[in-house]
Amino acid sequence: MSDFKVIEIKKNVLEDNDREADALRRELKERGTFLLNLMSSPGSGKTTTLVRTIEALKEEIRIGVMEADIDSDVDADTVAKAGVKTVQIHTGGMCHLDADMTRQGIDSLGTEDVELAVLENVGNLVCPAEFDTGAVKNAMILSVPEGDDKPLKYPLMFSVCDVLLINKIDVLPYFDFDIEACSERVKKLNPDIRIIPISSRTGEGMEAWYEWLRTEVKNWNE
Repeated sequence: MSDFKVIEIKKNVLEDNDREADALRRELKERGTFLLNLMSSPGSGKTTTLVRTIEALKEEIRIGVMEADIDSDVDADTVAKAGVKTVQIHTGGMCHLDADMTRQGIDSLGTEDVELAVLENVGNLVCPAEFDTGAVKNAMILSVPEGDDKPLKYPLMFSVCDVLLINKIDVLPYFDFDIEACSERVKKLNPDIRIIPISSRTGEGMEAWYEWLRTEVKNWNE
């Protein structure tokens, strides 16, 4: 018999994070703040989609945004110009946010005048999917130029999300992207996920996304 102890670091880290995430969700419920974790790979149109969403909803829902990047303020500056309270989170080289980092962002943002807090996570389809941030719902964006095979390559990301936005449908004629095939692959991983094709550039399909958000925020705050 071995005379040493094996420590499952990843398991312990994730279990601790899950407890912290659950505690944060309970606090946000008490404060009446809905936290959305928005994830995607770089270049999917995440910031463009977020800005368009802010412009459409900021007069009816009080919105705050936490921008997470390894080292950049570009997206935070862009979002702040849309007219909502914004904070920048630098991850110090980490490719994801965990519940404790999200809590720090929430504390900096403040929730007293925020009904919808959006965490724009680090652009990555791997690490962000592994860590519960304490969000009420997870959303992800997959853009047409990325290809319809991404659910096969990154199954966990599609499994943990509540809604999938298939963005840049305005360029469908120029790419070999099959929305039906992609949707079937996603549904096999996650039968309950909502799939909404959109173009954040032209606005096509965006109203369905806005309505999903309105409903979720209302239900959370009732």
